[in-house]
Amino acid sequence: MWEKKKEVEEVRAFLGKGAEFIGKLIFNGAVRIDGDFQGEVYGQGSLVIGEGALVKANIAVNSVYIGGDVHGNIDVKEKINIHSTGKFYGDVRTPVFIMEEGAFFDGRSHMKEATEGKMAVAEAV
Repeated sequence: MWEKKKEVEEVRAFLGKGAEFIGKLIFNGAVRIDGDFQGEVYGQGSLVIGEGALVKANIAVNSVYIGGDVHGNIDVKEKINIHSTGKFYGDVRTPVFIMEEGAFFDGRSHMKEATEGKMAVAEAV
């Protein structure tokens, strides 16, 4: 009854288990990585890193959900969620940081205010 409604984003790209990619990923919408990725990730949307995935990258996205292993720094506009199977090694800048029981985090977190919320309040005044 009081649950937040989640907007379902269409997955625009998928890197499956057993696949490897080295390079730069730029996207809009949602992307899921279940394989191995190394490089840089920039997106206007959600990045889902599935269980068993290995990502070595600097990441700048709206939101990230970690179920696999991530090594690198992350800059998030909305939230980061490390699931119970997730491991994150690096620094993160985010307004919302969620860790499930069993999740692993080794790094530093820097909390920042959500920019969209501030903009909405400023426009309403």
